[in-house]
Amino acid sequence: MRELSLNILDIAQNSISAQAKNITILVRASGGELTITIEDDGKGMSEEFLSKVMDPFTTTRTTRKVGMGLPLFKEAAESSGGSMKITSELGVGTVVTASFQIDHIDRMPLGDLAGTMTILIMAKPEIDFVLEYAVEDRSYKFDTKEIKSILDGVPIESSEIITYLEGLINDNITQVNGGAVI
Repeated sequence: MRELSLNILDIAQNSISAQAKNITILVRASGGELTITIEDDGKGMSEEFLSKVMDPFTTTRTTRKVGMGLPLFKEAAESSGGSMKITSELGVGTVVTASFQIDHIDRMPLGDLAGTMTILIMAKPEIDFVLEYAVEDRSYKFDTKEIKSILDGVPIESSEIITYLEGLINDNITQVNGGAVI
């Protein structure tokens, strides 16, 4: 993968497959470190499965026999001086957290986070997605639950709404960045 937002998309897809109803994506840049957390309330993983999940040949998908998303995300973090951690509990959900040194030459760019969010919303409008984006002391929170209540029955996945939301997320990310390159 060429950008971290694609890793986020892949891991969020795992959350969707785990029947999550709520998926929270936290992106924080502070003190020279970029931290990305994807948290869900899906089925969770047993300790046995969790111990094998970093093996590319361990996957729950039936369409293919390999699962490269988590190993690639871990490699991206470690190659940029960071790390990755996964915690999970059956019936509760899963949390994947990766950290990256922002100024490391091998850190992939964050990429199109707004595009990632709108793809997720279009794919699964019934799921509630939260994006919290922070750079140092500036932050932005996007919550589809709030958006859906404002829309009052208008489908959040309609093309006009998605176009608006993508612009809204991009504008707020730009404002929070305050000139920083993330």
